[in-house]
Amino acid sequence: MTQPTIHELAKMIDHSLLHPTMSDAEVQAGCELARDYNVATACVKPYSIRQAFDIFAGSDVMVCAVIGFPHGNSTTGIKVIEAESAALAGAREIDMVVNIGKVKSGDWAYVGREIGLVNQAVVAAGSILKVIFENDYLSEGEIVRLCEICSEVDVAFVKTSTGYGFVKQPDGQYNYKGATHEHLKLMRSHTAAHIQIKAAGGVRTLDDLLAVRALGVTRIGATATVAILGEAAKRGFAS
Repeated sequence: MTQPTIHELAKMIDHSLLHPTMSDAEVQAGCELARDYNVATACVKPYSIRQAFDIFAGSDVMVCAVIGFPHGNSTTGIKVIEAESAALAGAREIDMVVNIGKVKSGDWAYVGREIGLVNQAVVAAGSILKVIFENDYLSEGEIVRLCEICSEVDVAFVKTSTGYGFVKQPDGQYNYKGATHEHLKLMRSHTAAHIQIKAAGGVRTLDDLLAVRALGVTRIGATATVAILGEAAKRGFAS
């Protein structure tokens, strides 16, 4: 695989602005950073779509909005309305969390219908859908079945994680793995070739990005945009 340019790396990044405590001023600063570094998108909560959209005017940085975030618990009808509203407000990309409880229940008819209905609404509004699995909560078999459903429904991306899928550890602390190489390989091998893979959670360095890129990942969710692209510049990557 040839060495990517800094521009190509930037266009792999969805700059994440999703922490629940982020103020409007912090979202403003984050969107300005995303614009200045010319990333693919800034990923924001739905109420920040208009703010981000205005900041990106005149650039080719897009708005990405999260739906049913972070645990996927909204009803299908609410997810459809939320996704359609986000797309119509200017979010060209929509990242929706699956209903994790329904996945764990093996209710694949429900899961497939929900993904299909949200995808239809998003595409009809001129945007694309990324489907977030939250792999830390799932078995390999559940991940494979989600990949198959997303391939059948023909979404644009499948995505590993929200970055907030914390699992209680044996010591009582909460942590998450996010985008592991094993899961990314599994997703790439069980998803239709034209559907893209987004890695989110734990991709924090240039080497992390290059490693997942080599596995077939075309987009990452990251808060470490400055560090990643700064390291690429320091190493002499072409602009």
